[in-house]
Amino acid sequence: MTRIFTLLLLAATAVLACGVDVKVPACPSTTSFTFNTGIPAVDPSCPLTEVQMCYTPTQLKLAFTAYNETEFYYDASQTTNGDIWEYEVVEAFIYKGADDPQTYFEYEVNANNVTYNAFVYNPSRVRKEGAPFDHAFVMDPFGDGFEVDTRVNKKAQLWHTRSVIPLALFNGENPRGSTWRMNFFRTVTGPSTFPNQQLCGWKNTNAANFHITSAFGRVKFV
Repeated sequence: MTRIFTLLLLAATAVLACGVDVKVPACPSTTSFTFNTGIPAVDPSCPLTEVQMCYTPTQLKLAFTAYNETEFYYDASQTTNGDIWEYEVVEAFIYKGADDPQTYFEYEVNANNVTYNAFVYNPSRVRKEGAPFDHAFVMDPFGDGFEVDTRVNKKAQLWHTRSVIPLALFNGENPRGSTWRMNFFRTVTGPSTFPNQQLCGWKNTNAANFHITSAFGRVKFV
């Protein structure tokens, strides 16, 4: 009986391990991955985007590099928590937990070093028409311990942004061993195509809608 239980436990552990998309190490080590998938999947390939992550006991350190950038398109009048998502941004959706979330954190950065910081209330998990869908903004992100530094290199056709997000925001300090749900996105547009956007993502939602939480990847802190 003990042998059977042990085999079942090992099998369950193997299934869980296979379900992890990314393992995030403690800093200064980092993990990195890229995406260039159009959303939905039938859309053309997107410009390449790289994501890097590591963590400390109190912080998630997150970096994006947006390659093959030609427009660097944003509204210079927009400030913290403005509608920067209408233009070109990189985005992270973050949830502490392993299930498909109904509430999660939406973090965006544009090439002008402006951020959007809000908890999303999405009880339908798919932003269903007619269902509640709301945001609760983090109004003083820098006072709360956020950091962001964005550099533009037009000659190399890229922009790079590094962010620090406090884990206390999620009651998530000392996250080693825990599995979270996340997804990462990029929007692409320019003067000749705005307000239309090309939607790009790490885990494809297969709809022109980032807010499908069953698509979130599984990220384990190791």
